[in-house]
Amino acid sequence: MNVLIILEDFVNDESMVLPIVKAMMVAIGKPKARVTVCKNPRLRGHAEALRWEKIQEILERYGGMTDLFLVCIDRDGNEDRRAKLDGLEKKAQEFLDDKYRTPKKFLGENAWQELEVWVLAGCEDLPKIWKWSEIRAEKKSKTSYFIRFAEQRSLLEARCQGRGILAEEAAKRYDRIRNRCPEDIQKLEENIRQWCDR
Repeated sequence: MNVLIILEDFVNDESMVLPIVKAMMVAIGKPKARVTVCKNPRLRGHAEALRWEKIQEILERYGGMTDLFLVCIDRDGNEDRRAKLDGLEKKAQEFLDDKYRTPKKFLGENAWQELEVWVLAGCEDLPKIWKWSEIRAEKKSKTSYFIRFAEQRSLLEARCQGRGILAEEAAKRYDRIRNRCPEDIQKLEENIRQWCDR
């Protein structure tokens, strides 16, 4: 199975999402899935990741070699983002069903509230005074929590402010991420699992 992840900014987001999605595929029973990140075209922000013209370009370019497309973006406290993803999923799935004979799937997920929270979910050494419900609810969780945690771990000077290092650690505890992120990670896993079990 070939999986292509579409991100709003692959430069920072790839190092976080790639190890977590790979761990998810292992949990689903697809350890040999080939998971890659879309880098061409390079999307710049959630608006482009939600734009049908950009998604259609990606589907046309990679559709012949991809079984599962995953759009992963930040929610940023925007309650309308899920509805936009639902509309995009519907349009993209219709496009794939019309164009290809082999079954393909297009799914989108918005991280509550930012992708960095998925990484934090797998970290066991967060400050004891931090409440998980507050981390999940914070619209600016990247600056309010992730950057502070990376600084405590002396990772701010590392590539992408330590996102990759922390994500690799977190992915080893994928069950913890899944349990702490039911609205997004758990939901995405369930949707992929349903499609794989069809």
